[in-house]
Amino acid sequence: MKRLTATTALCALFFTAFAAGRGPAGVPEYPDSLRSVWLYTEGIKQNTIAGDTARAREFFTEAIRNDSTFAPAYYEMASNGMYSTPDEAVELARSAHRLDTANKWYHQFLGQTLIFARRYDEALAVYRRLRTDDPQNPDNYRLLAALYEQAEQPFSAIATLDSAEMRFGRIPVLSTMKRQLLVATRQLDKAVEEAKAMVDAVPYEAQHHVVLADLYNILGKDSLALAEYDQALKIDSTNVGTLMSLADYYNGRRDYRSLLSITERLFKSDEMPLDAKIKRFELFTSDMRFYREYYTQLNALASTLAVRYPQDKRVVELYARHLIASGELEQALALYKLHLGDQPPVESFYRSIIDIESYLQHPDSVDRYVSRALELFPDQVDFHIAKGHALNYSKQYAKAVKAYRQSLSFAATDSLRSAIWGLIGDTWHQKAVAGDTNDENFSLAGKKGASRSDMKQCYKTYDRSLHYNPDNAMVLNNYAYFLSLEGRDLEKALAMASRAVALTDNNPTYLDTHAWVLFKLGRTAEAKKVMQQAIALDSQNSPELLVHYGDILHAMGEQFMAEVYWRKALEKGYDADRITRRMEQGKTPKE
Repeated sequence: MKRLTATTALCALFFTAFAAGRGPAGVPEYPDSLRSVWLYTEGIKQNTIAGDTARAREFFTEAIRNDSTFAPAYYEMASNGMYSTPDEAVELARSAHRLDTANKWYHQFLGQTLIFARRYDEALAVYRRLRTDDPQNPDNYRLLAALYEQAEQPFSAIATLDSAEMRFGRIPVLSTMKRQLLVATRQLDKAVEEAKAMVDAVPYEAQHHVVLADLYNILGKDSLALAEYDQALKIDSTNVGTLMSLADYYNGRRDYRSLLSITERLFKSDEMPLDAKIKRFELFTSDMRFYREYYTQLNALASTLAVRYPQDKRVVELYARHLIASGELEQALALYKLHLGDQPPVESFYRSIIDIESYLQHPDSVDRYVSRALELFPDQVDFHIAKGHALNYSKQYAKAVKAYRQSLSFAATDSLRSAIWGLIGDTWHQKAVAGDTNDENFSLAGKKGASRSDMKQCYKTYDRSLHYNPDNAMVLNNYAYFLSLEGRDLEKALAMASRAVALTDNNPTYLDTHAWVLFKLGRTAEAKKVMQQAIALDSQNSPELLVHYGDILHAMGEQFMAEVYWRKALEKGYDADRITRRMEQGKTPKE
């Protein structure tokens, strides 16, 4: 009867609710041993039921203060994150284990906490002991092997896994660790034997055949590798892991046709994420030579994605870019237009349509789609700029200037404001030279009225552009060149041209301007050197650069070489009449 009464009292203690708002100070009067139990139990309740870890920690701390040998309180604080640092967690776990060394869970938790704190050497010692004290737990072998590997003792890790295999038989996760360690230590033959054993043990698991095939691949045993890949595909012909391993095999052998064939099967699988498919396609198409050589198969990949994901905007972009790369601009344009009704509207589709229509020189279409884009995205600065481009192209210069100015209110950075003011300056220049056909390069020399006024506006806006970004290389270059054509402020022009060259990586157009300003300053020998550099770097063989070089050579009395370069410019499409005048006049033309 006394035993029953004691048990009833203990149960009552476990289920006594702690009054809300009261802390450990309100602990009932119980014998010391039961007082720690009560505090511990209240801590459990506060943590698990109330979710109040701070209050729970107070109870656990009070339980330890009441009885410093009460191991469960140390364990609960460590296992529930009631500590400030990983090292404090280790000390709590160590105290729990020290106070109850017979508790295998406390011992194992100490090892886990040491790993959490990255105190791997101490953890290694703990798991060595755990393997001895608890030899029937395979997880102890797994973690001990992992710690040996962390300590760069792979052979000890392998020995640990061997002993686990002898005790428990083959456990897939331990066999995988062992095989990886054998590969890392270049014990490939043993790794193959391990993989073969797994295939024999579980012959109908495709992944085991793939592992064996990958090892044969490393050893260069192609026929055996292909046989295992084939066996894996017989088990599951759609398994993404198998197909990707086979794709890697063909890639390593540079058998790109087989690689692309396997990739097409992957692209038809729903198990492979679309992001992975897109990244793989972009990787294949990043090299234009590869693109051209395997175009047919890459086209099949792009078509597969377009059929399987017709509404995904990423796939629409991918397929449209593929059509553009194939020279099928009209088809790409039609594809983008087909998706203009998508909801929500896609800005990038409008941008691409505007770019293609501009390239195809369809000004009416450009204007129509720019207007539609502005209705949908009125705050997008690039559509306002595109409107300016369209008006500029149609030679409506005043309206173009107005459109560019409107875009300024949507420009978020000084860099962009500088670029827009540069476009406005370029437009004023185009307006100034509009209708002027007498000189091959426009000059204000001798000109009055509207043209001079327009060029003044050009320089004024260039100054505003450079106010926002003094290092706008394009504006610096154009400003310098136009000044050189007028033959005024040449020192200022030289400073700007020099800065434009310094800001860029040997841009041949900017070097040409630099050389031309030097030429206008009479520094002909320097101009020749810079112009030689521009010609050497100009992969486009620009006729304008060839003509300028010929003019500089002519001024230096090197008439024969001057005519060589003038003829080259003629071959590249430069105006024949102007070349003829150079040949006949035998003097430097007025620029």
